[in-house]
Amino acid sequence: MVRGINKIIYILIIAVLASCNSTEKKQKKVKPMIASQILGNPDYLAISYGGYRTNSRDTQPTVKEIKEDLKLLGAIGIKVLRTYNLQLTQASNVLKAIQELKNEKPSFEMYVMLGAWIDCKGAWTENPNHDLEDEVNNSSEIEKAVKLANQYPEIVKIIAVGNEAMVKWAGSYFVQPWVILKWINHLQELKNKDKLSKDVWITTSDNFASWGGGDVIYHNEDLENIYKSVDYVSMHTYPMHDTHYNPVFWGVLPEEEGFSKEAKINASMQRAKEYAVSQYDSVKNYMKSIGIDKPIHIGETGWASFSNGQYGVNKANATDEYKEALFYNAMRDWTAKEGMSCFFFEAFNENWKDAQNPGGSENHFGLFTLEGKAKYVLWNVFDKGGFKGLTRNGKSIEKTYNGDAAQLMEEVTIPYTKALQEH
Repeated sequence: MVRGINKIIYILIIAVLASCNSTEKKQKKVKPMIASQILGNPDYLAISYGGYRTNSRDTQPTVKEIKEDLKLLGAIGIKVLRTYNLQLTQASNVLKAIQELKNEKPSFEMYVMLGAWIDCKGAWTENPNHDLEDEVNNSSEIEKAVKLANQYPEIVKIIAVGNEAMVKWAGSYFVQPWVILKWINHLQELKNKDKLSKDVWITTSDNFASWGGGDVIYHNEDLENIYKSVDYVSMHTYPMHDTHYNPVFWGVLPEEEGFSKEAKINASMQRAKEYAVSQYDSVKNYMKSIGIDKPIHIGETGWASFSNGQYGVNKANATDEYKEALFYNAMRDWTAKEGMSCFFFEAFNENWKDAQNPGGSENHFGLFTLEGKAKYVLWNVFDKGGFKGLTRNGKSIEKTYNGDAAQLMEEVTIPYTKALQEH
């Protein structure tokens, strides 16, 4: 009898050990990737992330709130995040949140592109001086980027010097290219001195025109040297904005008049994607013309789901959840085919960006609403149970429009431009 009991205990111990070994295998720590392995990898989708939930950035998202968001983003295949500003605690909280999730679940994997904000002297005042830089702010941003990259070497893989910091229409803060070049060279020098990991890629994230793909006013020696100094090109493209500013691709062509509503929209959205491709080609061709060969990735692009202004109803008729989904999928398909990363803008709606106008397009670029509802582009993930058990602000995820596609389509408008109508 005793022997029989001992045998049973022995079998139970073996079973428990086998179960533990199996769990350990499932929870095996992921070997960190480096930037060159991540960028352009279709299994590592990228997105811009802020996480702000109020009308002001005075209220920073907490680590707990960010962890909620990261689980949601993980559910849609996101593994690379882009931040924008290091003066606030948001970026460090993102890194803390990722580290905590990795500690809780060793198989969790997510990386970060840190954005160091760069300003001219007197930025955001009535008299910005675009020929000089705000050295105090800029040096602080760079120092914090280096500190965080060294503190979280398994997470921080890219540092971007500036966000749309050279494009001339950024009238409140843009700087001359020599400022961007100065800080890029500084970071590359730190890498050479082993004060920053050589695996951290350095770039600047800017509009396609700033990369030489537009007006020749951007073509200069400093830009050429920026090309030589960066590890890759981070290029922005926004066809949505040009449905108003340069609507050469937008609207219903004469030969499309007999198309169905969906077909008319699909045709315009296909041209919007091709417009983005043309901007990429313009940058690639300029880079080739100066004898440089560097990888190009889309550092930012997106499509708002609502606007009460020039992109909305009775204006360009550009913004709704249906068009946002078409653009998102088209850009993901194109960049995956080309072996590029695409940092889609953005993960969640953030209403601080146009706090005085809740209907402003800047508040509606998210794939999720501020409340955490999944917009049309994510309905398929919801249907497959991808958000089961996940929450935002403690609330379960739901579909926008209560999942009623017919109701959604009632609010979708056919692309319109006065120029094409007159044509």
